Amino acid sequence: MRQIHRIVFAGIAVLLMQAIPAASVFAQGAQGADQGGGGQEGYVGGDQGAAGPSGGNRPSLEMPVLYVTGVEVLRTAMDPKIDIIHVTGLVSSLGWSNPQLVPFFYGKPADDVLDLQFIATSPQQSQKAEGFVPINAMFTLEAGHPYKGLRVRAGANALSIKQLPGNAHADIKGDDCKQCIGKKFAEKGKSPAGTANVVREEDLPHGFRTISPTHGVAGIVHNPNRINLILDDSNTIVMAFWE
Repeated sequence: MRQIHRIVFAGIAVLLMQAIPAASVFAQGAQGADQGGGGQEGYVGGDQGAAGPSGGNRPSLEMPVLYVTGVEVLRTAMDPKIDIIHVTGLVSSLGWSNPQLVPFFYGKPADDVLDLQFIATSPQQSQKAEGFVPINAMFTLEAGHPYKGLRVRAGANALSIKQLPGNAHADIKGDDCKQCIGKKFAEKGKSPAGTANVVREEDLPHGFRTISPTHGVAGIVHNPNRINLILDDSNTIVMAFWE
């Protein structure tokens, strides 16, 4: 009988020894869950000087500037006579850098017109709409070049000179939205020109985007030449920024 009791007690002891580590692991796991259960910190308001979607910086991109406003080709008086191209334009916001003129395509065109694209390095973050910013670049044509004319392309327009040397100029009438916030947005044909406190679709740069309270936003593609207008329920603009 005593032998049976010894066997039973020994079995119980073995079971207890096996159960203790498991209980210890369970307790540690529960403690770890408590320690790691903290939530995300509450939002206290973003940088009031920033604009657009929050998040990390995006890579800088070489993009066409928004507008080309002037093209001038000067020919030097001394030999060898070279042509110096000076181009002015407007970018959508602050933060653009490294303006340059690059051939739009390579090879001699059939019309003997040199086709250039006016580009610059875009900002790494979205920018508030605070007015267009002037920008300029230069390009040199060596003596004996085959071109008779020049065309310079920006993101929203282009300027041409039919004979070199020469010059051309463009008047930009697009709304830079520096004073858009607080005004009503009017779709095309819904408001006459000159209406007070109204931003008309016809006056905005091509490709703009309006976002109402009921609209989602698909995709994450950023276009620094596209202005975004955030609207409230009454179609009043509450934020304006370039992507």
